[in-house]
Amino acid sequence: MSADLDQRFMALALTLGRRGLGNAWPNPAVGAVVVKDGIVLGRGWTQPGGRPHAEAEALRRAGSAARGATLYATLEPCSHHGQTPPCVDAILAAGITRVVSALEDPNPQIAGEGHARLRAAGVTVEVGLAAAEAMRTHAGHFRRVRDGRPHVMLKLAVSADGKAGLPGRKPAQITGEAARARVQVMRATNDAVLTGIGTVLADDPQLNVRLPGMEPRSPVRVVLDSTLRLPQRSKLAASASRTLDWVFVDKAARPDHEKALSAAGVELLRVDGENGRLDLLGVLRALSGRGISRVMVEAGPILSTAFLAADLVDEAALFRSPNALGEGIDALEGEPLSALTLSPKLRLVESETIGADTLQMFERK
Repeated sequence: MSADLDQRFMALALTLGRRGLGNAWPNPAVGAVVVKDGIVLGRGWTQPGGRPHAEAEALRRAGSAARGATLYATLEPCSHHGQTPPCVDAILAAGITRVVSALEDPNPQIAGEGHARLRAAGVTVEVGLAAAEAMRTHAGHFRRVRDGRPHVMLKLAVSADGKAGLPGRKPAQITGEAARARVQVMRATNDAVLTGIGTVLADDPQLNVRLPGMEPRSPVRVVLDSTLRLPQRSKLAASASRTLDWVFVDKAARPDHEKALSAAGVELLRVDGENGRLDLLGVLRALSGRGISRVMVEAGPILSTAFLAADLVDEAALFRSPNALGEGIDALEGEPLSALTLSPKLRLVESETIGADTLQMFERK
């Protein structure tokens, strides 16, 4: 098959895989396509909850026509027995003769073994096509496997004069409707959205996805609340029975209304804390242990700055309004906005106009 067709079909696999972002955890959001004689026979992506896998879905849809075909996958097919049989077994049973993978899986249970088994069975295996784009899709999986924590995206919205809220930490509507809709799409592509108790007390946010038809794609809602001040009547607690809510508290805290919040559906998780602040890396590792690989931080200036200072920001989405706010609080606590925009750890990779606002995307260098 020509290089141009290979590029086209891998691009399709990447597009399909992104459908699973925020919905496939604890497994990576993989995309797969079965092609023969330039015709797509089957498409697949990791299903909700991580199973079935993308390759198995694509092969199921292709059926017996898959014999002699090529399989394109955004990540190396698994070779170990988990809760489902190995995808390598399904590929061999289907009679696939060529596999094109974007990346080798860093999971030590796989780590090249899937490709090796396919080659040993006589399947032609090619690795590396569209690797850079696939790395963006699978950034959370790689971060979780290699560093034991999720990929962290920090989201900020700032006025033309660098403010994020009104005096007294009162909330302000910074961006327009189109930008706010984009934020909800971002939530849907992350496994969890994380905020601090200060933001909850000031804004009483919902942190779910409210776009029509996308409500089921709401992420796990995570609150850092060292002494458990989360009000029982907050929107988060009131809707905890419908959406996963995890609240991190200090191991030493013994809050009075712990049982009431638990009864409402809020799950309390304990980590180390000091001087009223929780260990951020400990929080992230606890999330990773629960299968979370992508976290979106939507927090106030204090917590946002803490993530930056701890070098735990892998990606940042900076929404800029053309309107000045005047009096108000800075987007970062005790730091200029340039601590993010000119950070030696981050680089600007994309800028686009969304309505009247501008979105700048930064990635770890």
